[in-house]
Amino acid sequence: MTTIEDLNETARKCRVHIVNMVHRAQAGHPGGSLSEIDLLTALYRTQLRVRPDEPTWADRDRFVLSKGHASPGMYAILAEMGFISQEDLKSYRVKGGVCQGNVDMKWCPGVDFSAGSLGMGLSFGMGAALAARMDNSERQAYVMLGDGEIQEGSVWEAAMAAAHHELGNLNVILDRNRIQNDDFCENQMRMFDIPAKWRAFGWNVMEIDGHDMASILEGLDFLSKSNTGPSILIAQTVKGKGISFMEDNPGFHGAAPNDEQYALAMKELGVTA
Repeated sequence: MTTIEDLNETARKCRVHIVNMVHRAQAGHPGGSLSEIDLLTALYRTQLRVRPDEPTWADRDRFVLSKGHASPGMYAILAEMGFISQEDLKSYRVKGGVCQGNVDMKWCPGVDFSAGSLGMGLSFGMGAALAARMDNSERQAYVMLGDGEIQEGSVWEAAMAAAHHELGNLNVILDRNRIQNDDFCENQMRMFDIPAKWRAFGWNVMEIDGHDMASILEGLDFLSKSNTGPSILIAQTVKGKGISFMEDNPGFHGAAPNDEQYALAMKELGVTA
């Protein structure tokens, strides 16, 4: 039986992988990877129907990391789950490597969506959910969005269409870390009452603490049981969670730690030399 302690330990290991990848490459997006990783850990270890030894299994659940620049988080959990090796993580942002800067289904086993421009993943996930319905399959589609990303109009077109098609097998997790590329979201483009917006578009909505494993598990249970239409889990998170100098810091949306910062991060994550 997987316990909350097990999940928290997996998330800690993933945070180590994330910081290692970004520091090694001296590039990447640590902040959003650290904010999402508790959610990804719980999703992959307790909810997602996948087979690491058969990553292209036709009836697997689909996961779409729409905020695909936060790829270190996904690569970390894929390595912990056995889709890729920990050695593969060293190829992050290396030409020809398994772990490209944005997640890419052509390069990395376990990735079902090639990311680039933001705002596209929900439409892709909706297509996966519709395909499952047409196949009479019970597979689910999960999409992770960033909160800066939902400033994109394409997200709301997809949200409207998903409710129209009554896609009970479409599940969204919103990583609400409140920071986007240049600054805090509220300074870039205020989004006002986000839960009310999704409800107005016909979605089932639940809000959770995105770093409390018990709360996350409750939220994933909500998604699995909300089959009357599309559902969204709005997870309140902290950008850079787990690393003191990265937490709530827009400067680490897309910046790598230097050697001194890296050493401090490893110490905070419990890694001893």
